[in-house]
Amino acid sequence: MNVPEWLDIIVRSVIFVIVLFLMTKLLGKKQLAELSVFEYIAGITIGGITSEVVMGLERSIINAIIAIVCFSSVPFLVEWVSLKNKKARDFLEGTGTVFIKDGKIMEDNLKKEKYSADELLELLRKKNVFNVSEVQFAILEQSGDLNVLLKKEHRPVTMKDLQMPYKSEKEPQTVIMDGEVLDEPLSVAGLNRRWLNEELDKLGVAMENVYLGQVDSDGQLSVDLYDDQIKVPSPQEKPLLLATINKCQADLELFALATDSASAKAMYAKNAKKLKDMLKKLDPALHD
Repeated sequence: MNVPEWLDIIVRSVIFVIVLFLMTKLLGKKQLAELSVFEYIAGITIGGITSEVVMGLERSIINAIIAIVCFSSVPFLVEWVSLKNKKARDFLEGTGTVFIKDGKIMEDNLKKEKYSADELLELLRKKNVFNVSEVQFAILEQSGDLNVLLKKEHRPVTMKDLQMPYKSEKEPQTVIMDGEVLDEPLSVAGLNRRWLNEELDKLGVAMENVYLGQVDSDGQLSVDLYDDQIKVPSPQEKPLLLATINKCQADLELFALATDSASAKAMYAKNAKKLKDMLKKLDPALHD
């Protein structure tokens, strides 16, 4: 029985989509993110084999599958050898090349990797660096990415540099998606549906109108609605708490000034200082 040519092509295409999918799954995510030389060669060859067989120029599907498996095994073999021997890894996968050191361009390394000054400047601009003299160290990785370390005086200032207190954050939990409550993330955040309903009431929105709802590490709920025209008020718990503590601290200082009792004055001043010290510690949490 003669199979129509169009049906033969469809069957062959489906078979090779499945085969290529399985081989890609075996290769893993690393090969999807960045290709080594051997993976690039294998990919081109596999694509050529597949197109030949799908269009019927090569009738043997089994032989084509064997060839695909053989070429797909090359990256596995290369990776296995690389893991066992550093010299082999450096030869097969390559090593990073220093392009800039102490604000000075390594011209010989640029020529070795066949990069021009313009191309180097383009890579730097992608890292938001526009002045070579600001760079402490820049290295071209084997993947082709340029990693840049700025000189200390040109790096962004951090809270640690300013010796300010700070707290670590946990990843936000998505507790509402497409108007449906996700109980597991809600439980991970140590919360429940009753709390969630109360927070939604404070914001004045209904559950079914929420496209996405997330709870941050401080237990604050933020929502995105289906209707982008509706304005959702920002959470007020932190500003209200900060204002209340500030008022208490100011009242204690005022009481200390107003009283004639030495013991009361000392007590008010002492507690006012405690609140002031507490505000310094809480400030990073109450202002983020």
